[in-house]
Amino acid sequence: MADNCLFCKIAAGEIPAQIVYQDELVVAFNDIDPQAPVHVLIIPRKHIAGMNDVVAEDSCILMRIHQVAIDLARQLNVAESGYRLVNNCNDDGGQAVPHLHYHFLAGRKMTWPPG
Repeated sequence: MADNCLFCKIAAGEIPAQIVYQDELVVAFNDIDPQAPVHVLIIPRKHIAGMNDVVAEDSCILMRIHQVAIDLARQLNVAESGYRLVNNCNDDGGQAVPHLHYHFLAGRKMTWPPG
């Protein structure tokens, strides 16, 4: 856990969030500024600053994040209609919190290009 990391504190239960899923590797919670009718953030419990900081030993975490996204899609009844799973990396990529996280967006037609 990084000392001043917002998402580490949420994962540790030190800051409240609307948790929709958690296990030993990941935590998923509703975004406080949703950009779609369904907007869930999926984060690893392990502090990884961003996509560029992922190492081979983190492969099980990445796989788990993707499995959680699939499970959420089914539970939220958006698997068939569709959803978007987004990772933003660093400033130009739109990453606002320096902790690896994925945006699970659903509940409306997504447009392209996204940004």
